[in-house]
Amino acid sequence: MPHWKVPPHLRRNARRMRRAMTEAELILWNELRAHRLMGLGFRRQMPIGRYIVDFACPEHKLIVEVDGSQHAENQTYDQARTTYFQQQGWQVVRFWNDDVLIDIDNVCTHILRLIARSGDEQ
Repeated sequence: MPHWKVPPHLRRNARRMRRAMTEAELILWNELRAHRLMGLGFRRQMPIGRYIVDFACPEHKLIVEVDGSQHAENQTYDQARTTYFQQQGWQVVRFWNDDVLIDIDNVCTHILRLIARSGDEQ
């Protein structure tokens, strides 16, 4: 995985976001951190290009976004982000906060299926 220089302002924003995670992000991070989900390595609030993503698995180029209600109003912005990531070779999956809060097991299963499917395509 190539490393790129992260601008200082983006690095500061990512650090701030790590300290201010939502309840849903904290619950998902508890499942993903320290290779707890089938040994997969995830990073939280990771800068990619000019954006910061909620969670990323660099090895499989998978981005996991956890969206609150504000994202229903920002669909154009979210689609532009998703398009940018796809152009960089990343796959993006989005979950609503309620999905994570109510059914974390199904969220994790879905993430694992996406990774297995992307591995089959290679």
